[in-house]
Amino acid sequence: MSSYALGLDYGSDSVRALLVNAQTGEEVASAVVYYPRWSQGLFCAPAKDQFRQHPLDYTDSLVEAVQALWQKAPAGAAQQVVGLSFDTTGSTPIALNRDGVALSLLPEFATNPNAMFVLWKDHTAVKEAQQITAAANHAPENYLKFEGGIYSSEWYWAKALHVMRADPAVAKAAYMWVEHCDWISAVLTGTTHPDTLRMGRCATGHKLMWHASWGGYPPDAFFAGIDPLLSGLRDRLPVETFTADQLCGRLTAEWAEKLGLPVGTAVGFGAFDCHMGAVAANVKPGVLTKIMGTSTCDITVASYADIGDKSVRGICGQVDGSVMPGLVGLEAGQSAFGDLYAWFRNLVNWPTTNLLQRSSLIDEATKHQLIQEIEDHTLAALGVEAAKLAVGETGITALDWVNGRRTPDADQTVAMALTGLKMGSQAPQVFRALVEATAFGARAIIERFKEEGIAINAVVVIGGISKKSDFVMQVCADVWNCPIDVLESEQSCALGAAIFAATVGGVHANVASAQAVMASPVCKTYVPNAEAALAYEPLYAQYQQLGAYVNEGKP
Repeated sequence: MSSYALGLDYGSDSVRALLVNAQTGEEVASAVVYYPRWSQGLFCAPAKDQFRQHPLDYTDSLVEAVQALWQKAPAGAAQQVVGLSFDTTGSTPIALNRDGVALSLLPEFATNPNAMFVLWKDHTAVKEAQQITAAANHAPENYLKFEGGIYSSEWYWAKALHVMRADPAVAKAAYMWVEHCDWISAVLTGTTHPDTLRMGRCATGHKLMWHASWGGYPPDAFFAGIDPLLSGLRDRLPVETFTADQLCGRLTAEWAEKLGLPVGTAVGFGAFDCHMGAVAANVKPGVLTKIMGTSTCDITVASYADIGDKSVRGICGQVDGSVMPGLVGLEAGQSAFGDLYAWFRNLVNWPTTNLLQRSSLIDEATKHQLIQEIEDHTLAALGVEAAKLAVGETGITALDWVNGRRTPDADQTVAMALTGLKMGSQAPQVFRALVEATAFGARAIIERFKEEGIAINAVVVIGGISKKSDFVMQVCADVWNCPIDVLESEQSCALGAAIFAATVGGVHANVASAQAVMASPVCKTYVPNAEAALAYEPLYAQYQQLGAYVNEGKP
């Protein structure tokens, strides 16, 4: 009989369920469900950088996605699932009460955004992040030295502090905070109570300042010195953390019935989407795995000997075992990639879609169809025209910081900028500049790794953009001046989760042996054009100069 592994991938907009034959690596079936409340824009205020998600979006969509999977999978496949594992966005924390219940699952907090998951791209905690960074820089031990030296408003402690400052009711009810990737595994194994909750190495190491050298988390005095609201919270967190190849627990009877799976199915510890996606890409030292989506996450690994006593500046952490057991995982990324393109699409489409919505000459169904068709084809059409332009022809330089800067050197206060616009600058010219900006931002990350002594010899790309746009990928290859391999799997992050599920389910002895069977092959390679790569050198210098100007112009 076949043994199946179930990988669950929680993205920004949807959850993806992927069923993989753990013995052959065949991707048997998949299903995607979009979060209903999030799709309606509930609990978010983009103008204030507030992005919140309701836990019921996660649990309801999970049930729907897994049940949809069984309609496509071979008969009886559900009973042959040996393990399931989760990856999620991050840092995406939520407050729990003393009984381990997420606050927004309680009637009194059911519609309160502050009681919900604070999505990774919520940037309301800029002030708190700056205060945490300042405190670490003045502490006898710099507790940020393994997290790039700068704490981000996208991360756990800044978000928890901001929410508690903003909402005394939430602050009073919050007993502890937990990341989405740790919460969902705990829900399915019945271990959300603070007395039984256990947490994974990935989130704690990269976002919570956990490190073995100081016995877990920074001392309570460090947090209390920032704000008394944080006092006691670190003491309620479990000190021991676990890599994703370890067993978190067993599927409860309640969740087995909801998902149509056997009671007691192995559930692994959760991790962030980009880390598990890198595992599906056969990440190894010297290879950077770049997950291209709404934002990007860049992952590589280093041996203990290679990392030595290095503290890599300006990245999102270096954590033992956060990606692959036995190696140090290093994370970086861009706060906007696909989001920058989507912003421009919405900008240029606004007059058309707005007029269509107001029109009394077209019925509602036709309006919706037309608007959807316009949105679906805008970026592809822009890419076709932008590809016809020569390198440097537009005269436009852009920054990719429309949602702040994640790395190098996290700063969510910086903004995007455009320079060189003229009367002849039409939409394709601007779009090309934006694509080049995202490629330049990625190059800055590669160069930072190299400056800090971390080898980057090759790049592997996964995510929707890598499959949708030859134009974007070729620009990246030319700007980075290196070949780019694109993975075949359409669900690389979910596949990475399935690799861990097969490991905790006992089909494979370790992650490496599971990868040998289940990791995705390469479907396409983009090779840099030598002439274009040379032409991009002065343009990259202009990007750096514009970035320096914007940084120096900050208040």
